[in-house]
Amino acid sequence: MRHPLSHLRGNAVRALRSQGVQVYVLGEDLKSKLTEEAQKACFHVNAPLIFRAASQLPFSVLKFAMTLDGKIATSSGHAAWISSKQSRNLVFELRGRSDAVIVGGNTVRRDNPRLTARHGGEHMPVRIVLSQTLDLPEEANLWDMSEVSTIVVTQRGARRSFQKLLTSKGVEVVEFDILNPRDVMEYFHDRGYLSILWECGGTLAASAISSGVIHKVYAFVAPKIIGGKGAPSPVGELGMVEMSQALDLIDVCYNQIGPDMLISGFLQPIPDLTPVIPSVDETFAIDPTVSPYESSIIFFYKTWDPYGAFSNFSPHPIQMPDGNGDYATWLSVEHYYQAHKFVGVNDPFAHKCVERIKSAKSPEEAARIGRLMQRQRPDLVRPDWDNMKIEVMYRALKCKFSIYPHLNNMLISTSGSVLVEASPHDLFWGGGRDGEGLNYLGRLLMQLRSEFLGESSSSDNDESSGLTSLHP
Repeated sequence: MRHPLSHLRGNAVRALRSQGVQVYVLGEDLKSKLTEEAQKACFHVNAPLIFRAASQLPFSVLKFAMTLDGKIATSSGHAAWISSKQSRNLVFELRGRSDAVIVGGNTVRRDNPRLTARHGGEHMPVRIVLSQTLDLPEEANLWDMSEVSTIVVTQRGARRSFQKLLTSKGVEVVEFDILNPRDVMEYFHDRGYLSILWECGGTLAASAISSGVIHKVYAFVAPKIIGGKGAPSPVGELGMVEMSQALDLIDVCYNQIGPDMLISGFLQPIPDLTPVIPSVDETFAIDPTVSPYESSIIFFYKTWDPYGAFSNFSPHPIQMPDGNGDYATWLSVEHYYQAHKFVGVNDPFAHKCVERIKSAKSPEEAARIGRLMQRQRPDLVRPDWDNMKIEVMYRALKCKFSIYPHLNNMLISTSGSVLVEASPHDLFWGGGRDGEGLNYLGRLLMQLRSEFLGESSSSDNDESSGLTSLHP
């Protein structure tokens, strides 16, 4: 199928065909009833990226377990366990395929969940709590940062003292003027999240559905009946008064999981990306006055962005000299950067940490290991790290843009534009949500661009300032 992201669409097909490889695109080159099921399977497996590209929101899945009579807990609030162990194991897998898991304040107060992906894999989704009033317990499993981080999203000004308490525990707090699911999802889209699993109660689930941010539903139905007029249901009030208003699932699947029945389906049809998100070339053909080069600011953040290769997380291995004068291969700039927090520290555990980061299978995993070790064992971090981290990042970036000609050309092509790392939460390397960040990654790239262009360094030119001026 064509790539869902417009700036990548068609590139692989053209590259393969230019080398004489026969490539058939489902629904275009191949049109028959025999290929319809294959095309549907292709859409389903790529659904997160397709929905994210079309809706500019992370792909959101609502998961709940209920009894035959539609209850998610007893009248007293007790809910362990409605579904079977087999169903719960599948939920761990769903979490392991998600960037984040979302719950509301009621779930934290009632269940005190951990929300970890106990499936034996390396990936752990970030835990997100939505709470308008921050009426949350001071002690909770979600405030334990030893395995995975937690983000609490709340309304501006809510319980300032409690926010400070959470921050002291390492929990990130994000405030919104008005807390609603769509604004929150737009925010996490901008942070680069691809897929989010909602494991919330009925009130928040209804709000998320009403906001149009839920794309798919996983409903585990257990062969149990508990009754109870006051027993909660999986989805709260949606304001529907007639059955004609009911929301129908699309592409419904039924699977037996142990004694339970799993019913899954989409709440929204899988979008046709071609007319929804035209590429730059297609837009220019329709309206020649539209130019992608009007803005003097180029933003980049995640590796799937048009300029995503500028990211330190992009999958471009680099070779850098080690302490013995030999060259070692690092799978990405982020691998090199995270490992060098601990390089030179005379401690066996620091050496082990460097090797763990170096062998990490992805930049994200390398970052998780490095940041976790930095929080848990600050004594292992090299004492000059605050003064050296910009130099370390600079060396790795210079190597990357020196050994990959197409990256060098891409960087040089941005001449005249300001480069901004658009991370809304990293106020050191990124530009921040409202431009309050220091944007040191963008500054380093602009410095490298000037060096590659052969421009002389001078103190009165921001883009060609010397490396020493970048130190905080």
